[in-house]
Amino acid sequence: MSGPQPPLLAVSALSVEFRTRSGKVRALDNVSLTLRKGELVALVGESGSGKSVTAFAIMRVLDPAARITSGSLHFGGMDLLAMKDAELAELRGRELSMIFQNPRAALNPIRRVGRQIEDVLLRHAAVPRQALRAQAIAALTQVRIPDPEKRYAAYPHELSGGMCQRIMIAMALACRPALLIADEPTTGLDVTTQAAILDLMRELAHARGMAMLLITHDLGLAAEYCDRVVVMHAGHVVETAPTSRLLSLPRHPYSAKLIAATPRVDRRLDDLAAIAGNLPDLRRADLPPCRFSERCDRYTPTCAAPLPSNTVAAEHAVACHHPL
Repeated sequence: MSGPQPPLLAVSALSVEFRTRSGKVRALDNVSLTLRKGELVALVGESGSGKSVTAFAIMRVLDPAARITSGSLHFGGMDLLAMKDAELAELRGRELSMIFQNPRAALNPIRRVGRQIEDVLLRHAAVPRQALRAQAIAALTQVRIPDPEKRYAAYPHELSGGMCQRIMIAMALACRPALLIADEPTTGLDVTTQAAILDLMRELAHARGMAMLLITHDLGLAAEYCDRVVVMHAGHVVETAPTSRLLSLPRHPYSAKLIAATPRVDRRLDDLAAIAGNLPDLRRADLPPCRFSERCDRYTPTCAAPLPSNTVAAEHAVACHHPL
């Protein structure tokens, strides 16, 4: 009898630092997370918590000022840190795709969107040139672009923000990747368009058995669309749990405060509680082991010890000396 399948993506004890004029920024510290095939996982936290840096590290597209100082990245059994640039370029777009926050900035402004989809197909799917246009239009149709033949010839500036995001989804999914990383994919879109985009992404992920890592600061979106939630604070993973369990029984003080600060239809604005304090300066040489300790009302001298990783239930882990 075969054992459990290995995860599609395994990030283990990953640390990343940036070299800046004012010192080293320890952006990620000992970050670990996994995704299984077909699983939808949310990576949540405040702006500056390290969510996008984690995504860029997985994709191996970090800024030149950044370097991975320790840890490992494995995708489909492959060691991403050991791969050469040419191997990574082949993998990205074919097996591993990403949607960025600002679709207008990510799209080439002087190239028609249909041609940009064709570029992906030509590079990663070896589609014959005579079939490129038909497949690009089919990709536009799949993401429900109205009048896809007309939109094929459009430039990004001729399309709405929601339409540009659909183009980015079409490009990311053109080669049927095993994992899609979506970095705040609904930023700047109205609520109705946000829902349509995320409904589409979830539907396509389920139809293809594709895993998705959704990066968001919005726990409401995570609750509606994801199977599990990974909570980050100041470059640390502080809690990981199935979505329903995290929302009903958060164990890390930061997770609980995030939930208390999240708007809900059954909650008045007066009921929302802002999280006191700010993220610590990650250039500090004296960063405490728990980077939330200076904002936490459960702090004791014990919190100065290295962070534990407490498994409090099935698939529920919390990095805290005093979990709720």
